[in-house]
Amino acid sequence: MNNIHEDSVDFQSNSQEEKQQLSVQSVLSRGSQEEIKFTKGQAGHSDDECSTDLEDDIFTSSRRLNLSPSDVYLKACKQTGAVPVSYILCHLDDAILDLNYYGLGPLGAKALAILLKNLSDNKLGLKGAEVISKMLSDNQNDFSDAAAKCLAEALKNDFVVKALDLSYNCICDAGGEDLGVMLAENIGIEVLNLSWNHFLIRGNAALIAGLKVNATLKQLQLSNSGFGRPEVQLMAEVLQQNDTLVLLDLSINCVDDEAVRLLCQGLATNETLEVLKLSRNPITKIGAATLLRTVKNNMKSALEEIDISSVLVCETFVELLEETRVTRPALRFQYYILPSVTKNLLALGIFKKFFEEQNKSIMDFFQALDKEGTMKVSTSAFRKAVKEANIPLDQQQLGWLVRKFDKNCTATIVYSQLTELS
Repeated sequence: MNNIHEDSVDFQSNSQEEKQQLSVQSVLSRGSQEEIKFTKGQAGHSDDECSTDLEDDIFTSSRRLNLSPSDVYLKACKQTGAVPVSYILCHLDDAILDLNYYGLGPLGAKALAILLKNLSDNKLGLKGAEVISKMLSDNQNDFSDAAAKCLAEALKNDFVVKALDLSYNCICDAGGEDLGVMLAENIGIEVLNLSWNHFLIRGNAALIAGLKVNATLKQLQLSNSGFGRPEVQLMAEVLQQNDTLVLLDLSINCVDDEAVRLLCQGLATNETLEVLKLSRNPITKIGAATLLRTVKNNMKSALEEIDISSVLVCETFVELLEETRVTRPALRFQYYILPSVTKNLLALGIFKKFFEEQNKSIMDFFQALDKEGTMKVSTSAFRKAVKEANIPLDQQQLGWLVRKFDKNCTATIVYSQLTELS
């Protein structure tokens, strides 16, 4: 899976029900990219709000006096009444400033927002900082449709922000539509996480429509976002023409075997997607096999990691996967399989390895049992010979191997036709 190493600004939005505590992870533009993360959180209530005039005064004085970031932060804390956080002062030059669990409260958050606004090299820009400042001041609601609309408007023409994390919020269809428009118009965003929100068909359709136009997004996370067959079919259409997306997360949704079949219509021709996450969906071994065959048949597929770790697969799937890895050695599947099945799948390897260590041929083994040269032996004779040769297979594994060699249950093994032995 790709790891994204980008500067980040982590703001937690606000809950209306309880006393709240703001958690902020920010980057003060020390890198080439910006990541903004808004997650559902808590911030304390206060009637002491700072005016925009105060922000402008600090902004003017910082420019006139050429104040350092530390001086700007201390000045903002003094005028807002916030208690300075020593961690901020000690780490302003770091690439990442992680303030999770520091309990800033609304005044501390306001001081930090003023600092962001006053930094001359802040990649968010003055407009972006004003938007963030407004959001931090409004501590009455969880990050929902109204906030999503505000953010979407700010990012339509802001091509500096590369990553946006809005997971675990209360964004519904209206917010999804606004973000879809933003996605269609923004030519800079590369990572978008909208997992664990409250989208329905309308919101998801708008997001997918935006993705269809977007030409820069590389990672899209939509875990637990209401995806079912209609949404998957739209996503398949996107995958047929998209050439930028490398990671797609649709885990914890309503993607069933039929939805997998629809998705595979896009995967059959897609040449750029590298990571696909479908765990904790109602997919069975049928859908898993459909997915694997599609990847196997698309010789131009870039898929390297597929997560269906909640799907119970069968022996046939594992065998097909091993066959696929002959031409796609980098392909990694995460799946669930019973220990007994895994044990059975080892039987053929043990059988082959035994003869390799003995410097003997498996074909010679069968021919020794075939006294009449019929190119076949009875399963009972095979069982007896395996035990007498002390091949390290237990009863379960030997039974599985017999069934594999005698697929038609004729009590006869036609060893000349066993492709598994080649």
